[in-house]
Order: sequence, then structure tokens, then C-alpha cells
Amino acid sequence: MKRLHLVLLWHMHQPQYRDPETGRYVLPWTRLHAVKDYWGMVEVLRETPQFHATFNVVPALGAQLEEYASGKFDEPWFTLAFKSAEELTAEDKAEILARAFQLNHERLMSRWPRLVELFEWSRPAGGARARVTFTPRDWRDLQVLSQLAWMDELWLEKDDVVSRLAGKGKDFTERDKAALKGKQLEFLALVLPAYREAAERGQIEISTTPFYHPILPLVCDSDIARVANPGTPLPRRAFRQPDDAREQLRRAREYHERVFGSKPVGLWPSEGSVSDQALTLAAEEGFKWFGTDEGVLGRTLNVGFFRDTSGLPANADRLYQPYAVQIGGKSINGLFRDHHLSDLIGFVYSRMDSKAAAVDLHGRLRLLGDRVAGPGPLTVCLFLDGENAWEYYAGNGREFLRQFYKKIQDDQDFRALTASEAIAAAKDAPTVNGIFPASWINANFDVWIGHSEDVAAWELLWDARQAFARALEAQKQGRVDAPTDTALKEAYESLLTAEGSDWCWWYGPEHSTANDAEFDALYRKHLTGVYVALGQIAPEDLAKPIKRRPEHALQVAPTGFLKTRVDGRESSYFEWLGSGLYSPERRGGSMHGRIFHLRELRYGFEDDRFSVRVDLFPEALAELEDPEFRVTIGAAEEIAVMVKLARGGLREFAVERGRVCLLNPKGVAQAAFERILEVSVNRSEIDLKGQKSLRLGVALWHGGLPVDVLPAEGFLEIALGDEQYAWALEG
Repeated sequence: MKRLHLVLLWHMHQPQYRDPETGRYVLPWTRLHAVKDYWGMVEVLRETPQFHATFNVVPALGAQLEEYASGKFDEPWFTLAFKSAEELTAEDKAEILARAFQLNHERLMSRWPRLVELFEWSRPAGGARARVTFTPRDWRDLQVLSQLAWMDELWLEKDDVVSRLAGKGKDFTERDKAALKGKQLEFLALVLPAYREAAERGQIEISTTPFYHPILPLVCDSDIARVANPGTPLPRRAFRQPDDAREQLRRAREYHERVFGSKPVGLWPSEGSVSDQALTLAAEEGFKWFGTDEGVLGRTLNVGFFRDTSGLPANADRLYQPYAVQIGGKSINGLFRDHHLSDLIGFVYSRMDSKAAAVDLHGRLRLLGDRVAGPGPLTVCLFLDGENAWEYYAGNGREFLRQFYKKIQDDQDFRALTASEAIAAAKDAPTVNGIFPASWINANFDVWIGHSEDVAAWELLWDARQAFARALEAQKQGRVDAPTDTALKEAYESLLTAEGSDWCWWYGPEHSTANDAEFDALYRKHLTGVYVALGQIAPEDLAKPIKRRPEHALQVAPTGFLKTRVDGRESSYFEWLGSGLYSPERRGGSMHGRIFHLRELRYGFEDDRFSVRVDLFPEALAELEDPEFRVTIGAAEEIAVMVKLARGGLREFAVERGRVCLLNPKGVAQAAFERILEVSVNRSEIDLKGQKSLRLGVALWHGGLPVDVLPAEGFLEIALGDEQYAWALEG
């Protein structure tokens, strides 16, 4: 058998979950993976000291882990999970039911009989029965088990507190809960030091990714997507910001050196995305190697790596070696992963017995050593996600890893090397001129720019980037209205965050999650943060979701004409009888990734005006200081009524037509707020010529950010015509 050098790279990444407005972590996945995966993945290597590996730590993840390690973080689900069961409100209980069971049921939940029992009890009536019938004992057990289920296997086996609670399994006390909280905080502080220590002892290499995980080729030039797929839809204005791409690389190197004590030499480009321009920047910034997928190599060399029935790829001798990629007068080494074997770990071996899976993978690697021709040792690269696969494995995949690591360590024909060690051991790597621009998914960029939702996201990013560029130029010119250095720094930070790949990962049809709405809202908040920092008004489009996932809502068309009194109160039962209604399935609250403030929307036609009523969640609204409502009515021309509150009452309102502020708003519209918001706009101000319908939307803004909107999809279409209890059509 030919000598085989195995390069195993675990990619550790989570997007920035912290809300830029509130500072809260709207989703808990960084914390939960920290206590279940990040520490344990490097710790388990201690058992096989001759097995070397590479860990890619994305700086945006590392920064979050640092904040969690400090203990000074604001994550509502963490707070609620450890709140006294006796003090839980009805809203708290609903949120616990929504959050606690967001885990793999087959592997993570099934090992806890009491958690399974609580899940079954929670299912009738969508959890409504549980909210009433669960006792404090039930809530306490659910809180504790929802956190125990995410504990690393090593903690469950060896930590006195965690193993005691795991053995207890139910009937937890508040003291138990407090002990588990303390342990979580203790464990969070261990993660990053464990990586630095493993690197210092020489068992792992730590590589990095551009700071906020952007698709670097698209940041350099979004039109590059058409090379891999000529049919890819593109933004109407190309996004070309190579300086931003370089900044993402520089920040990654600076962060890595500060946290891990040395400059990184290796780069895992976000999603394995490469282009000549992106790699030129990487080489100029001091990176010595990069990793990506075999599909990129195949398109670069114009060859295929199709497998036979045994799994042996065609052109295997060309796949299993490093390459020296020449670009722009620079050279950078490239490693290309075996897509098939990497996917077996990520998606197949979880369904097998751990020992059998390890034997199978070891055997497939030995087959390559037996059958692939070539003069030197084979360099076989397995690159994959280091956190998300394990919840599908028995025992969080730890036994599979132990078995596999030991088999490789004990086999004299194998050397498990870090990426840099493997490149050095390969010696004379063949040279290739340039790289095909693509990612590790289908060797194109379609996931991030191949759908209308992706394109919409890039258009909004382009607008924000231009706003920043204009502000920067104003400062260079010394204009009196130019923003300060601090403001520009804050705006740029928001911009770089919005350039991350994770937002467009969830746009389009390829991927979906229960948290789609949270990801969408976070992206738009980061873009809004650019304008807020610059002292500008954010575009109204940032209040509208990009992800077109219809909100479940009761919709009732008008059944009569109205006659209302605009006073901010429901003057009588009959006042809004016959109005149209848009009432989504919502509940107020500060959890589950976002806060709902707007409860429902009523509207209708009067002889001489169009009237709108907005009902609210008063407790949620009370948390906002001086918010602003924007009621938008679209006809031949768009008219918007901005209602500003102060101290819980109406301060003033303004009216815009076609984005131009009107001088006499009270001659155009009426607005009032007390318990509800009521707005009416004179019929004479709404241009109906050629229109068959009106468009209606309501947004709530706070601190320059859109915090809620009805409908979630953007606008409600309201048919015109007498038969619709609406104004007649005009030619």
C-alpha cells in the first residue's frame, strides 16, 4: 500500500447572532455548540496524540465565544432556561415550549426519558394544554433537561455535577438548576484556551476564515458568479469591493494572532469559495495555503472525479495531492477535499454503528492507498463542518471519532497531518495557473446569489455600501455634515457583518429553518445599522422581509363602509364593524429571536377618506422609548404617514408623498394614538387613476431600526370597486 497522508479539517462556524440594536443573542446556537462540541472536539484528540488535525475557527465565532466566556452576555434563552420555575410567566412558558425541543429527537432527546415524556405531554393543542397543566416540577425538569441534552459527552461522563444531574434524570431542584448554570459558565471559558493549548503542543493547526465569513469572490466582484453558472441572476449593479475583502482578511489575521498567539498561515475561504482575485488578496496578506472542494479542482483542471462502485474516483492521482496555484505573480498552496468521503462523515456514518463506521472509513482510505497510482504519498483531505453533524450520531459522535483516530494512529501506512505538515511532506507540488471561481457547493455560487431573494439582499447591501462611501468621501472633503470617525467605524462594522455568507444561505429555496425570520431580520438590522451610525434615515425597504415566507394570518376583506372617529380609542363596538382585517398568529414577547409589537391591522373606506387601525401588544410597545409608526398606502403614488410617539402618546405626525414631506399634514391626514393607533388619509390625496387595488403596510421603527412590520410579507393588497366596499375604479 502507498503511504497516505490524511488531512482532516474541522470547520467551526456560527454567524453573528447578537442583535446590533439590543446587544442580545437572538439565537443560542453558539453557546449550545460551545458546551456540546467546540471544547470536546479538540479535547478528544488527547487520547491519540500522534493524530494531528486542523481546526478552522471563524473569527466571528471566536468573538462570540469570548463574550460568552466573559459571562457578560445577554441571551434571553439562557436567562429563561435558568429562571425560577415558580416565577415563570405565561409568555415564558410558551417560549420554553418553543425552544426546549429544538434539538435532534432521535439522538439528543431520546436518551432522556423524562424529556421525551414532557415533549409528548406538550404536543396536544399546540402546547396550550401544557402551558396550563404543567406543574413547577414539570417546568423545572424541562428547563434543566433542555440544557443537559446539549452537554458534551466528556462532561456527562466525568464532571461531578453534570454526571450527577444526568444520573438523576428528573425531579430537579432550583439548586440543581443553579449548579448546572454555573457549570455552563465554567465550560464556556474553557473553549478557546483549549485550542491554543492544543496548537502549542503541536497536535493541531488552527486556520482561519475572512472575519465575518463572507463569500470573498462575490465581495470582490459579484459578476464572477456568471463564470460558474452563466444563468445565475445578478444584481442590476455589480457589487465590487475588493478593499472590503482585504479588510475581512486582515481582521481575521489580527484576531487570530491576538487569541491564539501566532499569525495564521492557512485559510479556509468561507464555503470553500475561491477566485483568482480573492486568492491574490489572500497571498498578499500572508496566507500560505487554502482549502476548497474537489469540484473546484475539477473545473480548474477540466477533469472529473467520478467514483466507481468501490468509491475510487477517476483521475485520483490528480486529486490526492497539493497544488501550487499561481495567481497575479503570487503563489499559494491549495488543498482539495475528497467530497465523497467528507460527506460520508457528515451525512452517512451517523446511521451506522460507531465502530463499523470507523472501520468502513479506514478501509476506504486503505483502498485508495492500494489502488491509486503515483510516485509519492497520497494527500487525502477530509474537510467538513465540525459541529452540526454530531447531534445525528449516537453519543454525539465521540465513539466514532475515538475509533477512527485510533485506527489511523495505529496503522503504519498512515500519517494524520495538519495542513501545513502535509504540504511540507508533499515537497514538489504541481503548479496550476489560476483557479476556477466557485464554492464547495456544486462548484458555483448559486446558494448565495442564485435566487431573487439573494439578489434583493445584494441590492440592499450595495445601497448601504454606497451610503458609507458617500459619507467617507464627505469626511475626506472636510464637509461640516460629515460623520465622525466613530460613526464611520460603527457603520463599517455593520457593513462588514452584513457581507457575511450566512444571510444569503437562508434566502432562496435551498435551505430553510425554523429561524428563517430571525436570520432575515438580523441581516436587515445590520444594514440598517449602517445608516443609523451615519445619522441617515434607513430605506423603507429594510423594514420589509426579504424571505417571502407567508405569515399565517386571518384575512377578512371589508364587508361595509366605515365612519370612524380618529381619537386613538375604540369609541364604540360599531366604529370598526365591517372593516378589513389582517390578524397574524402572533404573541407578544422578547424571545424566539424577535419581539412582536404589532398585533393586528384593520382598514376600510369612508366617503372621503381611507382609515387604518393598528392594535398592539402594549407591554412590548412600552419597552420602546419614543417609537415611530409608518403607515404606507400605495396607489399610483405612494403616500406615507409617520406618527411619532413620546411618553406613550402622540407627539407629532408627518406625511410624505413620493418621499417628499408635505407642509400641511393636518390638511391631508389625521392621526391619533392612545390605546390603539388610528390614521386616516383624505381620498383627494390618494391617486387612484389606473389602479385596481391599494397596497397597505405598517412598520414600527425605533432608534432608526425597523422593529416590526405588518404584513410580514411587506404589503397587503386591497381590491378597489363598489362590490369590495371600496372606492370605485378610476380610468
